[in-house]
Amino acid sequence: MGRQKVLLDKMARFFRIRNLLLRQSLAECLGTLILVMFGCGAVAQLVLSNGSHGLFLTVNLAFGFAATLGILVCGQVSGGHLNPAVTFALCVLGREPWKKFPMYFLFQTIGSFFGAAVIYAMYYDALCEYTGGFDINGPNSTAGIFATYPGTHLSLINGFFDQLIGTAALIVCILAIVDPYNNPIPQGLEAFTVGFVVLAIGLSMGFNSGYAVNPARDIGPRLFTAIAGWGGGVFTIGSGWFLVPIFVPFIGTMLGVLIYQFMVGFHVEGEARDKRGSGPENVRLTNVNSNNSKEATKEVN
Repeated sequence: MGRQKVLLDKMARFFRIRNLLLRQSLAECLGTLILVMFGCGAVAQLVLSNGSHGLFLTVNLAFGFAATLGILVCGQVSGGHLNPAVTFALCVLGREPWKKFPMYFLFQTIGSFFGAAVIYAMYYDALCEYTGGFDINGPNSTAGIFATYPGTHLSLINGFFDQLIGTAALIVCILAIVDPYNNPIPQGLEAFTVGFVVLAIGLSMGFNSGYAVNPARDIGPRLFTAIAGWGGGVFTIGSGWFLVPIFVPFIGTMLGVLIYQFMVGFHVEGEARDKRGSGPENVRLTNVNSNNSKEATKEVN
């Protein structure tokens, strides 16, 4: 046991990444991988079993729990954003430095790419048996297991508003959760609360296109399916639909930030400032330990 502990300690010292931003980005990569792996895994079970191993409800429960687990896994290191739209919102509010946004976006996309790859590998035989190939649309479509696609009833304009409203709702709720001046969530429950938000959005707004509201969660698996056998059609179907879940969530983020700040945030922050003269805080979706907090504060400053 002593030798094992010494060996593990040496490995920890050797493999520890000193650069804080890279360490945080890798944590985001793993957290987003977990989000996509569990969420898309639930969709795969539903589709490939023809409904015998899943329901619309179970898919949404899986994504909600996956968001919670992803945040719990990486939140101590990176804050558990799992979504470039969340990172963007916190950067806009000055709660995170802008240099985090491109790095988080990149590594969240990489994580979602490999999350889709895990599900593809796990269900490869079932995919082949289900379609005899890889269809993008039609009754035997399997591309929707990994990325979001518009329903047959959904126009591009309606899809724009679908992602706009869904992302705005997500950001408003998350800003309320991480706002230290507005009914702060008890320590340790932030991740579970965010999971409930994802679940609520899925149950109420998932019919049109699968509620991506997360550019990395959509583009990563879409890139994977283009490589894995579905081809370039994943980028052309729906009259350029793939651009909607990539760009519109950022517009929805700005809308959500404005709504929350003008209707709640500015007021509670102002009251707290008048009472205590406190400045802005760097908040996260989970509490981090004191050492990480000090390092992050030094980086932000």
